[in-house]
Amino acid sequence: MFTGIVEEIGKITRISKSGNNLDIWVQARLTPELKIDQSVAHNGVCLTVVSLTDTQYKVTAVKETLEKTNLGNLKTGSQVNLERGMKLGDRLDGHIVQGHVDQTAKCTRVQEVDGSWEFSFEYDADLNNITIEKGSITINGVSLTVVNSKRNSFSVAIIPYTYAHTTFKKLKEGDTVNLEFDVIGKYVKRIQELG
Repeated sequence: MFTGIVEEIGKITRISKSGNNLDIWVQARLTPELKIDQSVAHNGVCLTVVSLTDTQYKVTAVKETLEKTNLGNLKTGSQVNLERGMKLGDRLDGHIVQGHVDQTAKCTRVQEVDGSWEFSFEYDADLNNITIEKGSITINGVSLTVVNSKRNSFSVAIIPYTYAHTTFKKLKEGDTVNLEFDVIGKYVKRIQELG
């Protein structure tokens, strides 16, 4: 369980193929605090630490994860948003994030708006995910509020702090991002479908 509040930007130091899987090495300041078998969200994707040194750790992304996320696009030198699992009793500063990406989206517009930024995204609505105005969405692991919600698109407003402390500062039109739709909204939609 995560909150969508990014702790740090990690740097990919090595990627290797292992069958259908990808082994990904990440350099991060939080590495000394990690342990084997711990969950860490990488651009919103929950992955398990399988090996570590003093300065970097390794996670493995399986075929299904690679098909549903943007992790297959990573290269040596890429940056990723990182968040460790939530501690029981901590504040929930973002929203409930599972680390299970629902689908990807394309960034269709980046616009600076008087000291902040508006990012717009398009996604495949045939996968039955939805956004709502002022609802929560997780983009590359960042908990955000939806504005301008439509059937297959939405926008988010990014404040200067979030822009500076996440990979949003590197995001441009045409880039692919990971989306995790609000878990409560997903349950409500499912109940309506069954009802």
